[in-house]
Amino acid sequence: MNLRVPEDLDRRLEKLAAEEHTSKSALLLQGAELVLQRHARRREISAGLDFVMSHDADLLKRLEDA
Repeated sequence: MNLRVPEDLDRRLEKLAAEEHTSKSALLLQGAELVLQRHARRREISAGLDFVMSHDADLLKRLEDA
């Protein structure tokens, strides 16, 4: 896969790669993994909230009225 990045981003990646003693490709892979983890976490939180809202609706209503 070929990836073109803007010059500024490329310079920043180059600097960070040198500081971390790694490659720009490795940094981009780490970034992609973080994006995937963030989206998965959002889906898990949303599913958990949906579960609570459906299974504990009566309790939440009582707490709201308290």
